Amino acid sequence: MRIACALVIAVALGWGQSAVAKTYELKLAFFVPAGHFMSKYLAGWAKDLEQKSKGELVFKVFPGAQMGPTPRHYDMARTGVADVTWFLTGATPGRFPLTELIDLPYLVGSAEIGTKVLNDPAVRKYLDPEHKGVRMLYYFTHQPGQIHMRETPVSGVADLKGKRIRFASATIRDFVAALGATPVGVPPPAIAENLQKGTIDGVFIDYGGAHTAFKLGGLVKHSTEMYSYVTSFGLAMNPKTYDGLPPHLRKLIDESTTGVEATVGRMWDAADAPGKTYLIAEGGQAITLSADEDAKFKRIGAEVAESRIKALADKGLPAREVYDLMKTLSAKHAKDSFSFWK
Repeated sequence: MRIACALVIAVALGWGQSAVAKTYELKLAFFVPAGHFMSKYLAGWAKDLEQKSKGELVFKVFPGAQMGPTPRHYDMARTGVADVTWFLTGATPGRFPLTELIDLPYLVGSAEIGTKVLNDPAVRKYLDPEHKGVRMLYYFTHQPGQIHMRETPVSGVADLKGKRIRFASATIRDFVAALGATPVGVPPPAIAENLQKGTIDGVFIDYGGAHTAFKLGGLVKHSTEMYSYVTSFGLAMNPKTYDGLPPHLRKLIDESTTGVEATVGRMWDAADAPGKTYLIAEGGQAITLSADEDAKFKRIGAEVAESRIKALADKGLPAREVYDLMKTLSAKHAKDSFSFWK
């Protein structure tokens, strides 16, 4: 954070009065392009804070991983390289194991539900301690994702055998492997390039990401609509930056990041339809699973979830307690929230 002084001099009746107003310049960084709807949301959030603070807060926005690659965004907020960052939990696998539980297959049916679950105080009691060295503003997820393939249509589990599939997080890596495919780690900005080169055969990603973030139209020809997983993200602030602001500015930031779960979640969910339309317009095909194959995917997903929970519990982490809490809250919020499973 950079602090500047603006000297305002008023002269009247032969005498002068001066007042000094501080401005606080904050760097806001994220890894997706400026055209992504979440990028636009965060840029709008920053602009709104500038206006409400009457210019005391000034944001410099760095989209498209300008300040560093995707895995560094959390630490950029922690070390103060940036003041506020949007980071991808799965970009540093295993660092936030309890947070990543939300990514387990078939746990939540929409971004709205996932975002409400993650920000519930009972869940944050477990998640916030994982995020050492930052002030967590809020957590969120994208809408549930699908398998998108370059050449091979996937109508069942058997179609994935031996295929090289990009995974979104460590939990989805395990899901990919359990489905008989070969999981391949690819940073989000490199997905399109790897599809073009044929380094990967397909990708687990949501329709919105395939559209607004990474423009995969024409690169993927078959989308199997599973709505099987979400990926978790966070908006983090450097604590020294936050503590260095006067109380009224800290209050503005707190108010702007409290109670936003439905707004942010619904925005992600709304990206699904235009993403699907875009891929189909570019020659893509949407595939609906049969009831039998859908049941197979869900059974394998449940096995992956149980294996991950047990592995974390064996390390002394309260994984089962957190997962059960997330599952209960997911069912609760599904009653009054949008869900792709309805």
